[in-house]
Amino acid sequence: MKTASTLLRLLGAGVVAGVLVAFIALPAVGSAGITARDAANNFEDMDGQLETDPPSEKTVVYDSDGKQIATFFDKYRESVRLDQIAPIMKKAIIAIEDSRFYEHGALDLKGTLRALASNVESETTQGGSTLTQQYVKNLLVDAARTKEEYRAATAPTVGRKVRELRYALDIEKRMSKDEILEGYLNIAYFGAGAYGVQAAAKRYFSIPASELDLGQAALLAGITQNPTAYDPIRNPRDARKRRDIVLYRMAQLGDISKARADAEAAKPIELNRTDPVGGCQVSKVPYFCEYVKYDMLNILSDGKYWEMEPDEQQNIVNELNRGGYTIRTTLDAKAQRAVDKTLRSTVAPRGNRVAAEAMVEPGTGRIKAIGLSKPFGPGKGKTTINLPADRYHGGGNGVSAGSTFKIFTLAAALDQGIPVSTTINSPQTITIGGFQPCRYTGMLDGKMVKNKLVGGTDSWTVSNAGDSEKGNFNLKTGTWHSVNTFYAVLEKRVGVCNAVKMAEKFGMKQGNGNPLLPYATQVLGTNDVDMVSLAAAYAGFAARGKYCPPVSVTEVIDGQGKRLKLPEHKCKQVLDEDVADKVNSILQGVITHGTARGRGIGRPAAGKTGTCEEFTCAVFAGYTPNLAAATAYWDYRGPWQYKVYGVYGAGIPGGIWQNSMRQALAGEPAPGFRTPSRDFGDTTEVPNVEGRTVAAATARLKAADLQARVASGSVDSDKPKGTVVSTSPAAGSEVPPGTTVILYLSSGREDDD
Repeated sequence: MKTASTLLRLLGAGVVAGVLVAFIALPAVGSAGITARDAANNFEDMDGQLETDPPSEKTVVYDSDGKQIATFFDKYRESVRLDQIAPIMKKAIIAIEDSRFYEHGALDLKGTLRALASNVESETTQGGSTLTQQYVKNLLVDAARTKEEYRAATAPTVGRKVRELRYALDIEKRMSKDEILEGYLNIAYFGAGAYGVQAAAKRYFSIPASELDLGQAALLAGITQNPTAYDPIRNPRDARKRRDIVLYRMAQLGDISKARADAEAAKPIELNRTDPVGGCQVSKVPYFCEYVKYDMLNILSDGKYWEMEPDEQQNIVNELNRGGYTIRTTLDAKAQRAVDKTLRSTVAPRGNRVAAEAMVEPGTGRIKAIGLSKPFGPGKGKTTINLPADRYHGGGNGVSAGSTFKIFTLAAALDQGIPVSTTINSPQTITIGGFQPCRYTGMLDGKMVKNKLVGGTDSWTVSNAGDSEKGNFNLKTGTWHSVNTFYAVLEKRVGVCNAVKMAEKFGMKQGNGNPLLPYATQVLGTNDVDMVSLAAAYAGFAARGKYCPPVSVTEVIDGQGKRLKLPEHKCKQVLDEDVADKVNSILQGVITHGTARGRGIGRPAAGKTGTCEEFTCAVFAGYTPNLAAATAYWDYRGPWQYKVYGVYGAGIPGGIWQNSMRQALAGEPAPGFRTPSRDFGDTTEVPNVEGRTVAAATARLKAADLQARVASGSVDSDKPKGTVVSTSPAAGSEVPPGTTVILYLSSGREDDD
């Protein structure tokens, strides 16, 4: 049986050898046998044009200052020009792999016949491949996208060798020897995850390929024959033996002297490793990195990534990892440091409660920073969910917006012409009905609905939260003190549908990507949202009603230097500038007079606190004319199962916002907000005139557009006779312009004990 098998293999080898010899010699030898001639013709008829994508390259991500922040790859490679590779490295690889490289064509006939003869006896294929053939094989392996393609590119068969030779002949026609050598050195696998000589030099020695010395070059050249067996990290002894073989082969060819080979062979292998790292897990800005990654997947799929099947999505991921893209982003290193430092110093990184923050630039939508208090990655105490972002950027469903959503009902009210001075009696608890339903298209209770009437209620009982008050409030004071019962009545006047439409104009949606649910409770922030979208919405108010969708990528250049077309990014004026200016004016009072009092940052700023329903979370969103940020605090295991009792929007979230904004804006211009150019039926604050004379008090009230009237009688007081003891309304009250303020004067006598 063995004799017959050997005979068959010899016959097969003879045929192949005949094909190769006939093809090479056919033009000059007219007496070749007809079988060889036919085989040569078949060989010549094979498709010889090798069409593959360029070798996979790592994708590199940069911040707005051009500093690298992340890499994506499944094969770590950095291609370099031939003149960027040390000459001794070129000599070493040629010496051990193809010493007659510059002398022969695609086929080294001697080597091929020698290998075929050896294969007849050993039942395996070996050696004889030229560097050009090896280059072809590596191109085919790198281009393999399926298991079948990989098996075909690596099969230990003569047929594969013939196919490689056919492609190699074409390569030799189209490329110079130096170009082929450069291509091979950039695509060959050097073990330990390093593809190409530049990656290998950095992997093993932490130097560029241009600085390799003789011993290092010989070590690398020896690896390519069997990257696993000769991996110097895992198998240093075998790697050293292989290195020495390369050294003495170089001496045999006259590339170096025998004495120099002896000297290098006497040295141990010395490595200075740099482990290749990639992906967002090893980035210093992992959550921003994740956001960019999903934006890129969307860009590479022409916006269809989330509509694709899993295998199609994997192809897009492979394209990102292998395409050698240069990605320039909006990340501001200073803002990101401010966010990370504040989050980690405020909330225990390994705890179950988390804080998330996003910063967005008004007028551009550029995302300046995204952070989470918890480390990114698998394992205990970490998370692989991009919690500050929405589901389409690796996030979850988001968190309840809380009372930060009142800004949209306020904007809708002002846009409809409801005067700021409108006063609403707002008790601690109120039951209100008559809310009209709205047309809704999206997921509802796990089912997709289209144009369905949703919401509407005849009875909604709402109470004020612990950080708000009860009484009579207007649009200013009701907002400053975040009065739920006030906003329930105001929302009914505005219309739920109008309030929701206003939020949608500013890009708001649920964190899972579905439209906002138009229930009456939405004014209290019962829709779950992400912090990037919320920050971008508030940035729209800072930009005087011009909303810009959040954007993380500013430029993408592919491996060939071509700039990719990015999705259209349009800013849109979604609210009248004067209305936005009035909203900004009122929200400044939240920080100076209201629930966020004490959270100032030393420059003009506006904001809104949010305490989520039943203490499921706490949120704060605020802005200056040049930066907006949104912060949330909750238990990431599940806000309804694990509540954060006693925490309000002005507390932990407000403190994070305050500290991070101060740091992010340090040294930056401090512009003020614009004053509305038209009257919104505003209110004015009653000044403190206590202790003043009637004349002085009247003058000050007049300056505040208020009237003065002296009360009959006087009040026992230790203040000088005839001076003001108190007023009605009291100092600090917000009243309509022209309101008459009653002055109570002192009788000049102290009360008897």
